[in-house]
Amino acid sequence: MKEFLGQRMPPDYSAHGWQVDQIIYITHWLMLILFVFWSAYFIYVLRRFRATRNPKASYHGMQSHWSTWSEAGVAVVEIVLLVGFSIPGWYRWSTQPKTGQNPFEVRVIGEQFSWNVHYPGPDGKFGRTAVNLVTSTNPVGLDISDAAAKDDVVVSNQLHLPVNREALIHVMSKDVIHSFKLPVMRVEQDAIPGMDVPIHFTPIRTNNGETWEIACAQLCGLGHYRMRGQIIIDNAQDLQKWMSEQPKVTQ
Repeated sequence: MKEFLGQRMPPDYSAHGWQVDQIIYITHWLMLILFVFWSAYFIYVLRRFRATRNPKASYHGMQSHWSTWSEAGVAVVEIVLLVGFSIPGWYRWSTQPKTGQNPFEVRVIGEQFSWNVHYPGPDGKFGRTAVNLVTSTNPVGLDISDAAAKDDVVVSNQLHLPVNREALIHVMSKDVIHSFKLPVMRVEQDAIPGMDVPIHFTPIRTNNGETWEIACAQLCGLGHYRMRGQIIIDNAQDLQKWMSEQPKVTQ
């Protein structure tokens, strides 16, 4: 089943992705078993209780408890999936990394119809932003008079992250609800106006010439189909070089 699903799923290049895939594989196995079981039971009932064999209706129903036990078994498996896999996974993925863990922090702000990516620059501090400063050349409203904003970098539809270092991404929106999705990182989070929702993951491989997509997984307007970007995983030197080559924001 893993090989079967693997042919139809995006590749996984994140440290936690195998845990997401594991839940998917187990759930699909359970659904397959249930499908075969209940299909066989349905066919059995159609044959066993057909009108030609039972001309007179019986109102007693099934007398054995095997169906009850089978349903209890399914409930046990679902509890194991929930308690043993889903809840621990949710706890790990929802716990924001501490500053001492040195995550690579970046903001991703969705808008109709692009992803604006705000990097804090070498000082590691995000410059002040304000709604009234948003323009076509300053899509995140960066206040360039703020000292912390001098080295900030803002680009559209390009998310550069370092390999083998945890990334902490603050997902936001300027207008409507979007959904920030990185299939190869097994990451998806709604971008909600007025909210800063942090997500974190660790890329474990560089692109090596491949194109990896940033998708919007939420219908967000007529131009939704255009809301696509690229995620590029660099080594530390290439990322620093790319950052130094980006133009600074102007008002």
